[in-house]
Amino acid sequence: MCLAVPGQVLNIQDDTLRTATVSFGGVTKSVSLALVPEAGVGDYVIVHVGFAISRLDEEAARRTLETYAELAALGIARCGRWSSAK
Repeated sequence: MCLAVPGQVLNIQDDTLRTATVSFGGVTKSVSLALVPEAGVGDYVIVHVGFAISRLDEEAARRTLETYAELAALGIARCGRWSSAK
């Protein structure tokens, strides 16, 4: 199963991969925006294996992050793998 996570673009470097710093709930990672040339600072992007693969609006990002938090609170998602709730 593949998992793509929404994050917010904080800044963008002027290089061939359009490397950006993206925040995932306060954790920042370097991400390539090469596949999403329309993404800008402040935008939310879906990231998979270090590449932004699409842009999404803030409301969609918020709903997705809330769903992840609810699943984590229920103990359904553990160590990056899905397991049954206990």
